[in-house]
Amino acid sequence: MRLPHIPELLQYPIGQFIAPEEMSPEEIQACITEIRVFPERIYDLTTEMTVDMYSWAYRPQGWSIRQLIHHCADSHMNAFLRLKWALFEDKPIIKPYDEGKWATSADVVKSEPILSLQLLDGLHHRWADLLDQLVEGDLQKGYIHPDQGQFVSIETYVANYAWHCKHHYKHMQLALDHEGKYTSSV
Repeated sequence: MRLPHIPELLQYPIGQFIAPEEMSPEEIQACITEIRVFPERIYDLTTEMTVDMYSWAYRPQGWSIRQLIHHCADSHMNAFLRLKWALFEDKPIIKPYDEGKWATSADVVKSEPILSLQLLDGLHHRWADLLDQLVEGDLQKGYIHPDQGQFVSIETYVANYAWHCKHHYKHMQLALDHEGKYTSSV
């Protein structure tokens, strides 16, 4: 949910996701590549950080770098499962989750970010490998998201999660650029 007092550029630094009407094979491949390289990009961005820097946030009331890393692991595990369900079931209704509550759970507070980075590394390789094997008909399969009550095709899903990777990468960059101007207790 967008907070009205937070500048749009801080909340959505690359813009909000807009589902494409259709995508070329090259655009699909670019999205898959974004998903594949995301863990490496995050690792490169965060590898020299101090422990205190993980509490830096990208905006007031925004998540810390620690929360963002763990959120990406949580979100992308769910995304991988959604893809599997969409491929092997007929328009399954997926289970949503409260990402805000998950971002403050005990494992986010206690677990070192490297654990989620390691998880993302293996997960994203498997995820991209599976996406690379999709054929034309697979892109039209999908799932029902109960929060919106809408069918989400795998084609839209791929674009959305490539956007999600870039979106949170930019959040982490902003947090580092702000050099601790905004912090989170998590």
